Amino acid sequence: MELRPEDIEEKFIRSRGKGGQNVNKVSTCVQLKHLPTGITVKCDFYRYQKKNRDLAMAMLVLKLEKIERDKIVKEKSEFEKEKRRNRNKPKALKELILQDKKFISEKKNLRKKISNSFLDN
Repeated sequence: MELRPEDIEEKFIRSRGKGGQNVNKVSTCVQLKHLPTGITVKCDFYRYQKKNRDLAMAMLVLKLEKIERDKIVKEKSEFEKEKRRNRNKPKALKELILQDKKFISEKKNLRKKISNSFLDN
């Protein structure tokens, strides 16, 4: 997967937590948004903007790779499912299915009401 710089929107926000005046004065928190997918990553782990930016970029790449992997796994599992569905059934299984159908049909025939003409005879 190719990650182009024009696909990423960066925002620098004031961080939260420990850090004293540095946190209050400097925007060290980095928020990256991947525009094609809409995935947003926010990082304020370090007190330095550069470190947070590098970490946020790594987190974004990991999320995008995970999405790609999940998509590939899903496609593969759907292919395998379709393959299993279309393979030939063994002869014994076919016979069992036919027996079940015959049994169900016989049960339905037994449920039918007896006609009056049959009772009159």
